[in-house]
Amino acid sequence: MRFSALLVFIGASVAIASPVAITGAANSTVTPRRCGTTISPEKLIAAEKHFQANKPTQALVESAAAATIPVYMHVISEDTTAAGGNLADSAIAAQISALNSGYSGSGLSFSLAGTTRTVNADWFNNVDDTSAQQDQMKSALRVGGASTLNLYSVGFTGSGLLGYATFPSSYASNPVDDGVVFLFSSVPGGSTTDYNEGKTVTHEVGHWVGLYHTFQGGCTGSGDFVSDTPAEASPASGCPTGRDTCSTTGVDPIHNYMDYSIDSCMTQFTAGQITRFKSQLATYRGVTV
Repeated sequence: MRFSALLVFIGASVAIASPVAITGAANSTVTPRRCGTTISPEKLIAAEKHFQANKPTQALVESAAAATIPVYMHVISEDTTAAGGNLADSAIAAQISALNSGYSGSGLSFSLAGTTRTVNADWFNNVDDTSAQQDQMKSALRVGGASTLNLYSVGFTGSGLLGYATFPSSYASNPVDDGVVFLFSSVPGGSTTDYNEGKTVTHEVGHWVGLYHTFQGGCTGSGDFVSDTPAEASPASGCPTGRDTCSTTGVDPIHNYMDYSIDSCMTQFTAGQITRFKSQLATYRGVTV
């Protein structure tokens, strides 16, 4: 999405999609993706000002070697069954593989460092980004520092969420909150139709490494602060090939991991997004890629 040199007032990410079913490219009815990751206009402006003032030089980012992020998977279930959220080791391995596939070619990879399993029906069903259950869960389970990715699989019963994440710039003010929470059945082979290739985690980790939604800010302003993601007025649903909601150059980036398309439609990060998240990681997580 094109951006100007000056910071301007930017609208917050629209994280809650319409509950109305959408018809996809194959004329099948799909439920819109729902990501709970948001940032207020005030926090976005402050975060981008801080980033511009503190980010490393481009030469330093470009000269960095590949980096591996340690991942701790925290499996929260309502009982000990697979249907109750108790992900098998094979499902966890498949999710890490899908995550690495999404970031292949960027120099960034992810390695499972440990798994915890907690049976807690309250957490499984009621965790969301503002709940007391979330605070309890993360306080009890989170490990590592800024460069450690903590993933929490839950049920999101009744909320319709697929996941949410924290941004790198928020780590210093609330380290315990840092991480990604996602729907357990969105892992590869899971039971959530259209969202069971593991790309929900790829999307949410995109926020964790410093990316906004491709539709951030709509058709005007600085958008997602990445120059090679075409402007997009609103989130995509399904896989609407040829969708073009802004008059600026380029059709909507429906294949981008940071849009709201179905998993089978998501295939890429742009070079500009990779450059941005490398700088974000170096600035806020002490990771050079």
